[in-house]
Amino acid sequence: MTSPRADVLSAAHRSLAAAGEHDRAGWLDLFTADGRVEDPVGSSPHRGRAAIGNFYDTFIGPREISYDLDADLVVGATVLRDLTLAIQMSSTLTMQVPAYIRYDLKDTAGGLRIAALSAYWELPAMVRRFLGGGVGAVPAGLALGQAMVIHQGLRGSTGFLRGFAGTGTGTGKAFGRLLGDACDGDEIGVRRRTAGAVITAGDDEPRTASDVVRLLSGGRWDKQIRSGRSVAARVHTSDQRAIVIGEYRTRGADRAALSRLQVFSDTDTDTDRA
Repeated sequence: MTSPRADVLSAAHRSLAAAGEHDRAGWLDLFTADGRVEDPVGSSPHRGRAAIGNFYDTFIGPREISYDLDADLVVGATVLRDLTLAIQMSSTLTMQVPAYIRYDLKDTAGGLRIAALSAYWELPAMVRRFLGGGVGAVPAGLALGQAMVIHQGLRGSTGFLRGFAGTGTGTGKAFGRLLGDACDGDEIGVRRRTAGAVITAGDDEPRTASDVVRLLSGGRWDKQIRSGRSVAARVHTSDQRAIVIGEYRTRGADRAALSRLQVFSDTDTDTDRA
């Protein structure tokens, strides 16, 4: 049974609310017993309550987190939040992190729970900004490193560093050209750039290049984020917003190939609402 849209949205909202309130028990209770957190996308996922608890103790508990919300998209039992996180690493260093956070909700005996949380943000870019923080970054960096060793161990720390993996800068340019063609109504261009890729609305509703053009034509795209082997961006049209996610299967500007294209759109979009 599909839960009402408002209930799905409310369940997703509770995640950042609990994190901001440092409610560890409440935040963990939002997840299913076998829940998964992949933050950022491309790093090794944390599976199950114990691993998710370690994630909380490493990245959420020690710092102040707030956010500036641009929009929420709801597609079935999936919520995608388009926002910018403000993460206070120390009294003198706050990181602004543009992100898309995806919540996959599941009905359980205890109500709606998060089965998967996937956060799209650019780890290399954040590290560069962090290193540019000067002396204020030093104690914050040492504290984060210590927390990773304590709560994640060598395996978990190495898994987090997998978030640096990607498909090269050429992937972002190729994805931008694809979105540009779609917004321009260039169906031939979209067909060429999506050749061999699986195209869906959401996760599993088959779509064609023609469908993508019909949905995005006349729009404008921005806020591209490369996270692991995925590239995400938002598209604004006259009557709706969409978040488009492409997955690439190889590394390198000349060899990266689009393997999957997902279009998430919600004509009843919530904007500027916490």
